[in-house]
Amino acid sequence: MSAYRFCRTDDIALLVDALNRCWLPYVPGEPPATPAAFKRAIRDLQVWCSSCMVAFSGSDPIGVLIGAKRPSGTLVHKVAVHPDHRRQGHGRHLLTSLGSKLAILGPPRIVAEVPDTLAPASELFDACGFEREAPLTDYVRESAKADAAGIAGRFEIPVTVDDLAANGLLEAPDAHAVCWERSVEALRARKDGMAGLAIASDERIEACILYIEGTQGTADILSMRSFVEDGGCRLAHLLSRAGMTAWRFAKVHPAEVSNECLETLGFRAAGLHWRYAARAQAN
Repeated sequence: MSAYRFCRTDDIALLVDALNRCWLPYVPGEPPATPAAFKRAIRDLQVWCSSCMVAFSGSDPIGVLIGAKRPSGTLVHKVAVHPDHRRQGHGRHLLTSLGSKLAILGPPRIVAEVPDTLAPASELFDACGFEREAPLTDYVRESAKADAAGIAGRFEIPVTVDDLAANGLLEAPDAHAVCWERSVEALRARKDGMAGLAIASDERIEACILYIEGTQGTADILSMRSFVEDGGCRLAHLLSRAGMTAWRFAKVHPAEVSNECLETLGFRAAGLHWRYAARAQAN
């Protein structure tokens, strides 16, 4: 007989086990979950154990849902049913149970950012009444470009999350036009591990990038914004001056940075996620 329950803060070990049993079979290249990584997700992504669920067959986890919560909404960060237990309604039960809880406690908005390579997940969200709200494209830039011209009289300066916040530049004009892992909340949570560069005049910051360095000269961009219309000149300069050999810019919303601008900067599309959205409903 199957059973389901929401989790508590002392259930991290259970959730890690459920992820490794149920999620890993669909993403074989992903490293196994660990308690330390799960705790980082609590800090960086605002994962809430009380928004996470596990499905059981006897004492064995056969399904898992990982939820992250902010005032703006709840993210279904991961949801998976063990391959031996698919097509039995477990995934639907996990999602509808979370929706019923959020319909009472809030927030009512539920979203998910699903790789287009995970067909079972897409089928689940479609079947549960979620709508495809926007494409989120992964971009990569594999080779440095020459320094951009046209920034005479400007300064290249290091910049931090706190610097941008102090200048009123941290918040995006549309909070929904940024993926969950690069939102303002995530930037604030991960700020100690970030590097940043900006182009500034005597009066203001005109363009900036925030990023986390990886291995062998690679980096993940967490924010890349220009506050002046210059055809990408300032951003091209910053990307070149940072000295990385390869950049990754994940889950870019069409309203965040246009595809045309990114192509001008030397980026190419390398993957796609779909943002699904729904409003919580009691069953």
